[in-house]
Amino acid sequence: MPIDLTKTLRKALAELQGERERIDGQIVAIQKVLGADTRGRQRRARRSAKIRTPTRKTMSAAQRKAVSRRMKVYWAKRREQATKAKEKAGR
Repeated sequence: MPIDLTKTLRKALAELQGERERIDGQIVAIQKVLGADTRGRQRRARRSAKIRTPTRKTMSAAQRKAVSRRMKVYWAKRREQATKAKEKAGR
């Protein structure tokens, strides 16, 4: 005899929805016991956390160009030093 998958899934869904309603009721009861202040604390904590997050600064095109020039000079000097070191080692 074939199993009706749709019927089984509907039954499981109904059970899960019932369980969710029960859990939601428990959450509301706990919140009442703790008081409404807990939500306010969470909001304040989130708000203060957002303020503390640093923002990343962007570079202008001129700044990027200047950095590029400095790095090209830096790497040219490094290559020059490396070739001098190889020449000394080869002597």
